[in-house]
Amino acid sequence: MSKENLDLVGIGNAIVDVLTKTGDDFLRANKINKGTMTLIEADQAEALYAKMGPGTEVSGGSAANTVAAFASMSGKAGYIGKVANDQLGSVFRHDIRAIGVAFETPALTDGPPTARCLILITPDAQRTMCTFLGACVWIAPSDLDEEMIKNSKVTYLEGYLFDRPRAKLTFRKASEIARGAGKKVALTLSDPFCVDRHRDEFLDLIKNGTDILFANEAELLSLYKADEFDDAVKQARETCPLVIVTRSAKGSLILNGNDTIEVAAESVKAVVDTTGAGDMYAAGFLYGYTKGKSLAECGRAASVVAAEVIQHVGARPQLDLAKLLREKKAV
Repeated sequence: MSKENLDLVGIGNAIVDVLTKTGDDFLRANKINKGTMTLIEADQAEALYAKMGPGTEVSGGSAANTVAAFASMSGKAGYIGKVANDQLGSVFRHDIRAIGVAFETPALTDGPPTARCLILITPDAQRTMCTFLGACVWIAPSDLDEEMIKNSKVTYLEGYLFDRPRAKLTFRKASEIARGAGKKVALTLSDPFCVDRHRDEFLDLIKNGTDILFANEAELLSLYKADEFDDAVKQARETCPLVIVTRSAKGSLILNGNDTIEVAAESVKAVVDTTGAGDMYAAGFLYGYTKGKSLAECGRAASVVAAEVIQHVGARPQLDLAKLLREKKAV
């Protein structure tokens, strides 16, 4: 994929996911908070991996999942993320390029190994993630491909990557490049605990460097330290021009200034695994957005794509999303 005239470029944690089904008792025994993402060190990752049941390894990372789905919809996408010069790094690089995403970030040659995320899926389809960040947090402003960002309609920033100082500088630099070129910047908050750690810095980035904000209900409440959803919505309108809030089975809200568009959740036969639902929603929305569709149409496409991923294990689509959108008459 050429990096010229892209629709979307994602910047995030380049991670290899390891998914396994487990029970609530396993989470309790290992003192893991259900439904959250917890950062762990290399020794913890090794110990937990040894206790897990059989798993499936796939290239992942939140923003990488989004651009992968975007490419599946026939969108032109690029990705910026750091992997090590090791076997998992080679697997990640091959996988993302094979689906048509431009990826040219230089590999880390002197540092920790490629990141991996251990994803524990309980019978209620909730996913609990334990993540060893490894090489991905070594991303720096110098890793940014300015040409790729300037050529992209939207630059999409993954909140999970915001944990380290160099990553924060990278986000701000990417926002400056994109907006300086007259392009849009989108940010996903990723996780309420991530918001808790960096609330003030997130708010500053949203107010001064973000055009489109993606958040789920818990993340929005955390961002504004609000007890009531309506209060969080009111504050969100005052912070960012376009805010998209996902609410699981309740559907989603698109806040465009003082206007509100309600989007119904797409019906599904069964919820198997919620891993990647937010990533897919963002992909569907941004696909419609970069094609100039109405916000209501963008929301419908987002719901259709999110519904596909929650019906199977894994954070990436198993269907041709372009075909799915055509069949559903969405975008």
